[in-house]
Amino acid sequence: MSSKKHVFYLSHGGGPMPLMGDPEHTEMVSTLKKVANEVGRPSAILLISAHWETTVPCITASALPELIYDYSGFPKEAYDIEYRCPGEPTLAAAIKDALIRAGINAELDTKRGLDHGAFVPLKIIYPEANIPCVQLSLKKGLDADFHLNIGHILSTLDYDNLLIIGSGMSFHNMSAFFIPKQDEKAAIANAKNREFERWLVSTITDASLDESKRRQQLVDWQTAPSARFCHPRSEHLIPLHVCYGVTERSSNEYYPAQIIGKQTSMFYWRI
Repeated sequence: MSSKKHVFYLSHGGGPMPLMGDPEHTEMVSTLKKVANEVGRPSAILLISAHWETTVPCITASALPELIYDYSGFPKEAYDIEYRCPGEPTLAAAIKDALIRAGINAELDTKRGLDHGAFVPLKIIYPEANIPCVQLSLKKGLDADFHLNIGHILSTLDYDNLLIIGSGMSFHNMSAFFIPKQDEKAAIANAKNREFERWLVSTITDASLDESKRRQQLVDWQTAPSARFCHPRSEHLIPLHVCYGVTERSSNEYYPAQIIGKQTSMFYWRI
């Protein structure tokens, strides 16, 4: 049975900074609020965060997940943030069953809470915290093809009006964020940032691109211009692979956003 789904890959910014009024995240926050209006109220949220990797895919199955403050060096109020959304154990079990039926070992985790890749954007998008949410881990090794397949399996879930969020960052070279603007290396970093973003936006939004070619470009993403500069490690990009695996077509909408002086991208699909 087919069911309506929304799929959104977002760039979630730096730790708790989007919730603390940081001016470098203003465009990101306004973009997330705009997408919330586009999506409306989903029945539940399935979120794949860059900040959870496991040996086999795991799904949070707590009825009331706690928060994991997986960042350091911020003021006390960053550790007082609350987001008491309910979990959705029935959805978690359905995800596990779908993965196992497809030959992928998977486990439920009743103890793990939501990391900042989940609760920070969710608090912006749905501040009332009244929509059930489960989180699915990335598999260690971060194989692109594997996570495209995970997305394809998630597309078979019979759960109407489900919002699937891939939470990462389309640019994630941490050292590049802190290069002083007057340093000549900043101009080089910004040029590489723009180069990879052009490739990424074209890959995801070009409706004329054959889907087998689009998929192969995502499998071979490391060969894209400046790919490994923009992603020295791929955990913040791979949630996008899951999103595309669910949809297997070009995105309906593309949202650019400047975050900490770098160009980033967000993509939304309606299926």
